[in-house]
This record gives sequence, structure tokens and C-alpha cells, in this order.
Amino acid sequence: MTPKPLVDATHDPSLKSWVEPANDPTCDFPIQNLPLGRFRRRGSDEPWRVGVAIGDQVLDLMLAAQQCPWAEGVHELLAPLVAGDLAGFMAAGTAARRRVREALSAALADGSDQGPFLELCLLPQAEAELTLPCRIGGFTEFDAGLRHATAVGRLLRPDDPPRAVDEWVPTGRHGRASSIVASGNAVRRPMGPVQAPGADAPSLVPSATLDCEPGLGVLIGRGNALGEPLTMEQAEQAWFGMVLLNAWTARDIQAWEARTPGLLLAKGFATTISPWVVTAEALAPYRVPFARPEGAPPLLPHLNAAFNSAAGAIDIGLEVWLQTAAMRAASAPPQRLAQGRFRDSDWTLAQLIAHLTSGGCNLCPGDLLGSGTPPGPDPRRSGSLLELTEGGRMPLTLPGGQARTFLQDGDTVILRAHCRAPGRARIGFGEAVGTVVG
Repeated sequence: MTPKPLVDATHDPSLKSWVEPANDPTCDFPIQNLPLGRFRRRGSDEPWRVGVAIGDQVLDLMLAAQQCPWAEGVHELLAPLVAGDLAGFMAAGTAARRRVREALSAALADGSDQGPFLELCLLPQAEAELTLPCRIGGFTEFDAGLRHATAVGRLLRPDDPPRAVDEWVPTGRHGRASSIVASGNAVRRPMGPVQAPGADAPSLVPSATLDCEPGLGVLIGRGNALGEPLTMEQAEQAWFGMVLLNAWTARDIQAWEARTPGLLLAKGFATTISPWVVTAEALAPYRVPFARPEGAPPLLPHLNAAFNSAAGAIDIGLEVWLQTAAMRAASAPPQRLAQGRFRDSDWTLAQLIAHLTSGGCNLCPGDLLGSGTPPGPDPRRSGSLLELTEGGRMPLTLPGGQARTFLQDGDTVILRAHCRAPGRARIGFGEAVGTVVG
């Protein structure tokens, strides 16, 4: 049996950093977090480097390795990060990740002898340009929140019964890795086939019902060979960390493509992820028991494990915010539209990975799996605009008298997430931001 994820001195809520902004209790990136991402100085054409988010700063790991003394063995583990190769570090496995986390935590802690060296290796996040954490070779989007998937099906295809297969195994679809973009990139409204009511044939038109689908993404660390499935225990060790993920969806194109073998244009135009990867180790204190929904069928053997029931879920609060062009012009802040809880998803990360590989699919370092939209405390306040507006029948009222059923050009969607637990520091994921353009 795999033990509960390790909680150690790096998670101590009393731990403070000599990077003072990291000690703000509302900060997403305290010393207990230490997410990794790729960056370069804004406005430069420098090569992308790997850094650690700490407070409102980025610790440049290439400079840190060059200018700071480290304990024996740490320099070798930092090598792929120094080279800007986060996927290479992902492939190094759990032990290497934990050792580097311990070393970074000690170096950034208040009173560290390494502090004077590392002060020279900081760049304000406001002066950094962020990009995708690594090259993403494969992307699979799951429906781990069955309530969201059921609601979407009811609203788009009211005559179709719910899919019984969803209760037995995680379901999903393979997506376009090439159209995954980092937070801050614009999202162009897609073209696609839409059949108007009463029309005999579809027309290729810009989507009129563009929507967001908030969720989380998990990046694979060590993968598996083709044809060699991962057990639940191996699947738990296979993932590296998590990001925010917005699976933009053209609902009118989706409704037409639902008649075909699969979605092609409705989702392939853009998926936005946040740039900072919150590692599995940082999330350890927020692991919680996983329970099947009442009335669900028994788990198939390849999805069942004692450790998964004991601590397979992760307590992450996810929020969706919207700011229209008019709100920006009036300096009005974004408005929160929805919120969800990842812990209430119908499948855990280990189950998603174990099922995907059960047919022999091989996963590689840096592959991305989307969770789907997690459920919220109130079905009317969680998920996508499709759900929030009951398919466009109940427009949302926004500041200044504006209303929305679906996204308009100039609208900016912002995803935020955080973890809290009694006796633990609050950590966050930063933001995944995208603005719709025509």
C-alpha cells in the first residue's frame, strides 16, 4: 500500500522566508508552496529559464546554481532546471523532486546562510514574462466531475439519456496539445459548423456561444512504456504537479459535432493553463479521503486502492472570474461567477492516470491531463456559462447593467485556485487568464 503523501518540515506553517512578501498570509506563493515554471525577463529575447515563485519574486535557478553553494548532490539534481528543461526534471522522479524542494525551502527560509547569495538571483514577477512550463506532447481532457458533464449533456442534447459508462470509468477525449497556451494569451473566437434552427444544412460561421470550462490540469512526471499499464500505486507516483486549466468550448459547434464520432473544432482552438506548476509535494497537506457518490457502482479492480480511499482526493477551491471590456474601461474589478471544489470530483488523479494507461497508452514527461469542471456547493454557481445561464435562457447580470449568456469579444476570464487546511499555510496557483478576441 502506498503511504499517505509525505508532510514534512517544508510544510511547517510557522516557516518564514527572507523574501518578505512570501510571508503575507494571502500570498499564493509562500515558502510552503515553491511552484516551478519557465520565464525570461520581460521584453527580452533571452532563452527561457526555470524559476521558483516565492512571494512576488522569481528565483532564477540557473543563477542560483551558479552563485550559491548547495549541499552535496543538489547541484546534480538542479542540472535540468539550470538548462531550462523542466520536463527533464519531471522525469527524474519523486525522490529528486523532494530533495530539491527540501534544499530550496532551507535556502529561502529566514536566517538561511544562502540568502545573501540568492538575493542576487531574484526577479520581480512583474518584470517576468511567463510561458508554458514545458513542451506538452499529449493532452487528454477528462470528465471527472460527472455533474458538470451530465448538466452539459442535458442542456445540449436534452433527448439523449445520460451515459451509464461515466459511472464505471473516467471518460474523456484526446485534445490538441499544439493549441495549449499560457495564461495571458488572447483566445480567438473559432469558426465551425453550426446548423441554425430550421436550416437544412450547417454553415461555417464564428461561434456565437463561446464558453469557458474551468478545471485543473495534471502534468505527468515519470510515464510508462507503451503497452505497460500503471497500477493505482504507480499512477499516484507518476504525476508531477498541477496547473489551472480553462478548456474553452464553442457550445454551438459542440452541439453540432455531438452528432459525429467526436469533438473536433469545438475544443481544438485553445486551452489556457497557468504558468506555475504546484508540485505533488506542495499539495500533500491538502490530501483528503475519497468517497464514491451514493449509489455509484463498485469500482473496477484497476481503479481501486486503499490509499486512494484514505487520501486520494485533494482539497482545492477553484474560482471563475469575469471582466468585460466595459468593466476594464470603468476600472471595475472582475466579478466572480462560479466556484468549485476539486475534492468533490468523481475520480481522483490516480484513477484518471490508471484508467488512461490501462489500455496500454504510454504517458511521457510533460503530458497534460485535464480534470474537467469540478462540482461546486451550488449547481447554479459552479461550472460554465452554459450551466450558469441554463443554456442561455437566464442571462447573468453584471456591474454597470451588462448581461451575459455567453462570452463576447473583449471578455477576460480569470481562473484562480487555492488550498487551505487547519494548521496549514494557504497556498495558491496564481491565475489562468484569457481574453476573447474576434
